[in-house]
Amino acid sequence: MWILDSAWHNGVDLWYRNGSTKCWHHEYDPPFYLYLPDPSAYHEMIDELKERYCAETCTFRTLFGDLDGFSVHADRAVAELIELQTKGDAQLFNVDVRRDQRFMAEQDIFPCGNADESRYSPDFQYDLRQVEIRIHDPPARSSLCTDVELVQERTELLQGTGHTVVTDLFSLLEAIDPDVILMSQADMWMPKFRVYARGKGLVMPFSRNGNYRQMDSRSYWSYGRVEHKDAALIPDGRVLIDTDQSFVYREGGLDGVFMAARLSGLSPNLASRFTPGTLISSYEVYEAVRRGIVVPFRKADVEAVRKFASLQAADRGGMMFQPAAGVYGNVDEIDFASMYPSIIVKFNLSPEIPGPPDRKGFLASVLEPVVALRRETKRGKKANSRYAGIDSLLKWMLVTCFGYTGYKNAKFGRIEVHEAITRRSREILVQTKDIAESRGFCVLHGIVDCLWVQGTGVDDLCAEVNRKIGLSAENEHFDWIVFLPLSDGFGAYNRYYGRLPDGSVKVRGIAARRHDTPGYIRIMQQEMLSIMATARTPAGLGQVRDPVYRIYCNAIRNLPCTAPAALAISRRISRTTYSHRCIEGAAVQAYRDAGLEIAPGMKISYVVRDARTYRVDPEWAAERFDLAYYRGLLDKAWNEISYAFRWDGHDSCGEWKAQKELIFPGFSHQGTECVQDL
Repeated sequence: MWILDSAWHNGVDLWYRNGSTKCWHHEYDPPFYLYLPDPSAYHEMIDELKERYCAETCTFRTLFGDLDGFSVHADRAVAELIELQTKGDAQLFNVDVRRDQRFMAEQDIFPCGNADESRYSPDFQYDLRQVEIRIHDPPARSSLCTDVELVQERTELLQGTGHTVVTDLFSLLEAIDPDVILMSQADMWMPKFRVYARGKGLVMPFSRNGNYRQMDSRSYWSYGRVEHKDAALIPDGRVLIDTDQSFVYREGGLDGVFMAARLSGLSPNLASRFTPGTLISSYEVYEAVRRGIVVPFRKADVEAVRKFASLQAADRGGMMFQPAAGVYGNVDEIDFASMYPSIIVKFNLSPEIPGPPDRKGFLASVLEPVVALRRETKRGKKANSRYAGIDSLLKWMLVTCFGYTGYKNAKFGRIEVHEAITRRSREILVQTKDIAESRGFCVLHGIVDCLWVQGTGVDDLCAEVNRKIGLSAENEHFDWIVFLPLSDGFGAYNRYYGRLPDGSVKVRGIAARRHDTPGYIRIMQQEMLSIMATARTPAGLGQVRDPVYRIYCNAIRNLPCTAPAALAISRRISRTTYSHRCIEGAAVQAYRDAGLEIAPGMKISYVVRDARTYRVDPEWAAERFDLAYYRGLLDKAWNEISYAFRWDGHDSCGEWKAQKELIFPGFSHQGTECVQDL
């Protein structure tokens, strides 16, 4: 029974593939669990729970041991009333576990797979009818779509009035009867389709039984920044993926979504809409229920009171070695794949055990097969491209599992575990540095889980590191690498680019990598890097200086006549009100003036019309732009590249400035005429 979808409707609905797609409804009324330190103090409440909600005495297993309490067949609202009445004395468990997820965990089954196969196998198979819907209209400014491509065995073009296009789209979907629908901006279009269908007396064909689950929009903090999740209508019996908004689909493709569902026990509809952090947390919840461990509603294992000196010694984060800015040849990056989760597994770190115990801790035991799967997909993607999406999904899930150990509301987190992980990582990085230097390597840079070194015999170095440290260390070779400087001249920790042996360039932290870089500037820098990639040595970079500089000159020449849309800046806003004037605040107001609702965490795209007076236009409405402002952004991107040609101390900027005056005599930032390419 290959489970395609799951839902809760007064019982668990499992949609499964068996030649065709069918639904199996299972009556299911699971209880939550209640523990009271002194039950006699609440005997009246307990009697009421027994009478109204079939409460019964029982013993249940928590992460920290068995507790004697009660099973209560009621919902979250009743659990919250118990919290109020007991003034926080009550400990509640399994209150907010999704019931379809809980049912599958108890039955030891999972979505997107058969019960007789391993959840951790990357070689799962599926036979599903897929259709892709590409909607070219902007959903924020259109009530109905008028330009649609529907791709299955062939491409259907739907164009015309909104009513015609939507009606034809509904008819085609009903005829195709797909299992998986990949749709651009699906979560923004679905509410519009529902309004249209209700107005016309039509039935939306996205759900197989007419039911849709509602997910509300919300803004939330994640790793120091505000994110936004759009509201969504989730259909029953089909997988509907928003190809534009789904991070999981963007990183892992359909295989990545299905693997996330297999591990977390969630419907692929939900897995495609959740963050990697929510997915790894859901995976831990599924594993806890499967193993008979109840999941706390509110965490009770608060951080212990500690002396300031011990806190200062423990809570120090990861280790970093600041590089000396410059260009270096024949550099190897030694990287520990999934270092933090590997530390959890190797050193048996888990909230319920303060030190190395005789038994495997919960957190270490549940992460061990995921870490092993990541090693398998990382090796396998070199020969099988299908593994690449799954590997990317696993990478993000394992990255966030470390952060969740220190998250105050994490079901199975604890700050002491978080600190122990970073302590071990610091020790490992220092130990690796010492091993490298003992073998004659020069350590150039180090950050948390990787080192950049120069020397010979890197394979032997990795083998010794693996043997002595016990974690999997891999190396990536750079023919040359550029560590960029900070404003004070010291090397930046996370801004570099370098040539790999296959001729590609790996970049971090520069304009070509940043999400808010205008397309025009990103393309300029990417073209420069492509030419620089033809140089196999640092000395060879000098030979490509002129053609690289020519790209910069052409970019300056053509800037005045560039289409404003190519200069759009896309940013995720952290708030909607600003106490001082700024460009981002002006962009938010421009969106409001256009009649669009804005919430923290949303992405906006705008063009700066006049930076001095903070005038901006939404991307679609921009007709002019501030030439001087964008020239400044273009120069910043050029400076990141030009550093590679003056790293040896010979600053030829003066020479280039003289050349520019010859090429652009009297160049004015306010010019409006296009200039011929060199």
